Amino acid sequence: MWSNLQYEYEAMKEIATFIERSIEELDKREVEKFTEKLVEIYSKGAKVLVMGAGRSGLVGRAFAMRLMHLGFQSYVLGDTITPSISSGDAAIAISGSGTTELTVTAAKAAKKVGAQVLAITSYPDSPLGEIADLVLRIPGRTKLAEEKDYFSRQILGIHEPLAPLGTLFEDTAMVVLDGIIGGLMHRLNKKEIDLKIKHANVEL
Repeated sequence: MWSNLQYEYEAMKEIATFIERSIEELDKREVEKFTEKLVEIYSKGAKVLVMGAGRSGLVGRAFAMRLMHLGFQSYVLGDTITPSISSGDAAIAISGSGTTELTVTAAKAAKKVGAQVLAITSYPDSPLGEIADLVLRIPGRTKLAEEKDYFSRQILGIHEPLAPLGTLFEDTAMVVLDGIIGGLMHRLNKKEIDLKIKHANVEL
């Protein structure tokens, strides 16, 4: 049985090890600025719009949900109930490559109406990084796919290897953002019971 599972367990350990090493590589000043910016947004009662494509989008949804539990006005791009954003609001754009066309275009639109763009990417010098007001670099992708746009890759059937590329960024981003939620709980003096009050109570 072990011989059949060794690859799965090795992959798990490799991913966990990568995340641990990546956390050590994080720029603490970037993490602090990102967290402080969210505290500022919260204190002003401004809105937070989270955007991302594919698995990055799923990571963004999880983060937006936790922000909502903390009392933020947080929304996800593409949802039918997402309101407009304007000056003073924040757009959190997640893209490992920083080149995902949908995310970059949405970030540009957010910036055009005066919102602050907070980018989460492995490449600060990418198109997304260049337009962002603040960048949180999260290690993950070691090289770019030949076809950079997410939806183009899906249409063409281009799928990257499991751990070496996109997966590592998304897994690491999930852990980092959950850690930032923990930091926000401390800074905003929120307890688990406070989050539970905001948790959904009508579920299937």
